Amino acid sequence: MKVVPLRLMPGEDLRRTLETWMAQRSEQAGCVISGIGSLSVARLRLAGLEEPTTLRGDLEIISLAGSLTPDGGHLHSAVADSTGAVIGGHLCSGSMVRTTAELVVAMLPEWRFARKTDPATGFAELLIDQLTDVGEMGETS
Repeated sequence: MKVVPLRLMPGEDLRRTLETWMAQRSEQAGCVISGIGSLSVARLRLAGLEEPTTLRGDLEIISLAGSLTPDGGHLHSAVADSTGAVIGGHLCSGSMVRTTAELVVAMLPEWRFARKTDPATGFAELLIDQLTDVGEMGETS
């Protein structure tokens, strides 16, 4: 595993920037293990809804986590508004960094992640392929 810290700048689209960054890597699997910062716009698809909810204002990223593949990501985020109210869901494109987004991404060179539409769910679900033999405790042999 290789850990990569990232900082996104004001005006960057959080999801699109992460997906573009991942598509440029040689590794085929990654995950966001830490994400904090602020957004001016948060677009979140809430549980059970088809369309994203858009929030505007001074928003704090309380958490960000998910998987990254060369062909997309599955990211969940929780954000808090200026009253401290928290809402979370699937992070959608159009979520714009306000001041900063500080991320820690783990790259998993022994794995390949991809996304394919699953007929049972209708969503692009994660496919996992092991590229090398990984023993107990994640040791590569």
